Amino acid sequence: MAGVNEMTARRRSPSPPLLTRMRDRSPGLAGGLMGGALAAGLGLASFAVLVMLLWISSPYPDSGPGGAMHVAAALWLLAHGAELVRTDTLSGVPAPLGLPPLLLLALPVWLLHRAGRDAADGEGGDEDDGDHGYEEGLGVAVSTPLVSPRTAWTGVVLGYLAVAVPAALYAAGGVLRPSWVWTGVCVPLVAVVAAGAGVWSAYGRPGRPLRRLLGVLPAGVRPLVLGPDERPGVAARASAAGAGVLLGGGALLVVVSLVGHGAATQASLLRLTEGWSGRFAVLLLCAALLPNAAVWGAAYALGPGFALGAGHAVGPLASAPAPFLPPFPLLAAVPEAGRGTPVHWAAGVVPVVAAVVLGWTVAKGAVPPERDGTCPGGTRAADVWSVGRTVRAAALASVLCAAVLAVLAGLSGGPLGADVLSRFGPMWWQAAAATLAWLGPLAIPTAVGVRAWRCRSSRAEEPKIGSRREDAAEGSHVPGRLRKGARPGRGRFTRTGVAGIAGVAGSAGAADGPRGGGRADGTRGGGSSAGDEDAEDFWGAGASDGPRAAGVADGSRGAGRAGGTRRAGRPGGDEEDAFYGLRDQNRETDFGLYDFLPSDPAPTDRSTPPESP
Repeated sequence: MAGVNEMTARRRSPSPPLLTRMRDRSPGLAGGLMGGALAAGLGLASFAVLVMLLWISSPYPDSGPGGAMHVAAALWLLAHGAELVRTDTLSGVPAPLGLPPLLLLALPVWLLHRAGRDAADGEGGDEDDGDHGYEEGLGVAVSTPLVSPRTAWTGVVLGYLAVAVPAALYAAGGVLRPSWVWTGVCVPLVAVVAAGAGVWSAYGRPGRPLRRLLGVLPAGVRPLVLGPDERPGVAARASAAGAGVLLGGGALLVVVSLVGHGAATQASLLRLTEGWSGRFAVLLLCAALLPNAAVWGAAYALGPGFALGAGHAVGPLASAPAPFLPPFPLLAAVPEAGRGTPVHWAAGVVPVVAAVVLGWTVAKGAVPPERDGTCPGGTRAADVWSVGRTVRAAALASVLCAAVLAVLAGLSGGPLGADVLSRFGPMWWQAAAATLAWLGPLAIPTAVGVRAWRCRSSRAEEPKIGSRREDAAEGSHVPGRLRKGARPGRGRFTRTGVAGIAGVAGSAGAADGPRGGGRADGTRGGGSSAGDEDAEDFWGAGASDGPRAAGVADGSRGAGRAGGTRRAGRPGGDEEDAFYGLRDQNRETDFGLYDFLPSDPAPTDRSTPPESP
């Protein structure tokens, strides 16, 4: 019986660690696979619905619903950047189609990002009801622990590709067939990058992965790209600002050109198709190509321009005659062929503004705002960058901006056919070189100049603040006129304390009374006979007939009153020196911290000083 129990115990031994890890990871991996497949399915369904609606509403459908579904699958692949090949050409030679509308790329990227984030969050994502509960007895919400990032990322990518491969095979049977080389590169690349960004967002966007990617850069350059607070560095922010200005300026140029060629644009829309369904489809295509047009406009403003076919460049200096193109609204906005005019040269304002914005952003990072008790408008000398570091940051920002424009220029162009139509859009290397040539010489001097101006303005701010404080003090301490609610002898404390006020007037005396204030018959008097050193040091008094008169004959406190009458004091002499000595001490510092003190503190009990002989 003991042997049976021993065998049973052996059979119930824990499973191997490998099986345990696989069982623990399988829910996260399964959730990632489902999320990736769902993202690909939603993207395909969106394109299929749109294409089917246009096919149904078209008065002249060329094929059946099967052909429309093939086109939808091909457009979904084109949105990832994959090149398509059209087989039904007039010459019978297959023609490539590789100009992807950049706006269509937003849908797959967003779906993959959301799938990666939900897979890393666990089974439920943002709207999960079963994985979030309350700890009994504590009333604290308990959330599902995050899935391993590699597991979530791998699951989403594999699930997405599991749907993309059959979709590519299905699209290969239609008129628009995918290029297998481009499909094998672009679709996995988009899935890897977008899903990785989603998982990274789910973990709070930590800076460690970015630091690993930036490990190839020199140590002095890395903080300019990624700051110590896990936020983009100064160079990264400046490059983003410069690229935004370039793209915004390019879009503005496109809009201005469309308005200027309004008649030609309208005529091309009416000639291209008939019926509201066809025109609606053309307008949708124009909307999807608007980001491409903004990049083309930025390249035009930079100088190289863009190509409308092989050997036909369009730029601000000169535009070559374009080949025969179909009537299309966006193509109607292209400037006429010939030499450029001052109107075309005015597009050069866009890169100039971009360079100024880039340099200004770098200068703001070089001279940070006030922190931790510095004076208003001032900065700490240790926080201000040197001129060399400012130059390096501006140069790095220009290089990063040029890299961004190169990537966008490469994505926004492509072939629309063979031979003459083999190249449309800007050349990526020309756009990068022109961006660097514009931003480098203009952004670096701008950054250095704005840095010097900000440093000078911050240094000049302190005397202005001091003069304002002095004016305020003079307005409130007019000789012979005290502030409302203040008593004679009320001063302001300064950093120097009590000891620094002593001896302002020079001479003081006290004979009788605890505070030596010049009182003879139990009233406030004005004559001084002997000095009370303690009272003089504390109140800063020492002037006869002043706000805090120091002459004491026989009393407790004097304020410049003799015979039971009170005098407010007269300006001039030692009285003025004593009264304004506190203001002179306060020129450097302003302690608003002591404003809560009463206007005339009650005197404390002190022993009566011995009478003078």
